[in-house]
Amino acid sequence: MNFNIEGPFFEPSGDCERILRALPDWFGLEAALQGYAETIPGLPTFLAKTGQQTVGFLSLKLHNPWSAEIYVMGILPAFHHNGIGRALIEKAEEHAKNRNIEYLQVKTLGPSNADASYAKTRAFYAAMGFRPLEEFSQIWDENNPCLVMVKRI
Repeated sequence: MNFNIEGPFFEPSGDCERILRALPDWFGLEAALQGYAETIPGLPTFLAKTGQQTVGFLSLKLHNPWSAEIYVMGILPAFHHNGIGRALIEKAEEHAKNRNIEYLQVKTLGPSNADASYAKTRAFYAAMGFRPLEEFSQIWDENNPCLVMVKRI
């Protein structure tokens, strides 16, 4: 599949919310969707495009001079398993390294919730070199335990 990664962009993109809404197995809570839509503008955001169509994105949150977070990433279901997620993370890592950032983290639903979609998500991040740090029930809530995964870049 031919695609390219563009960015980072810092302006709002309706494409990001459109993609998140196409992923209800991962982004089914309206309040969370609204939170992402409000926060993405101003964050370095990378877009995956096939031709003129945006099929995926990743927004990076810089926490301090040493660490950044994959704040949110989404790829349209029809484009899963084509290397787009890997390419987005590699581009985000390159951006972070250029700023001398040493650690990248991602938050995802923890394994104490047996959701099959998030089991695939955790496996993807593990394949990308992220390691589980700790699961927290206080970040989101007890029904949505947050697993923090980290990677030295």
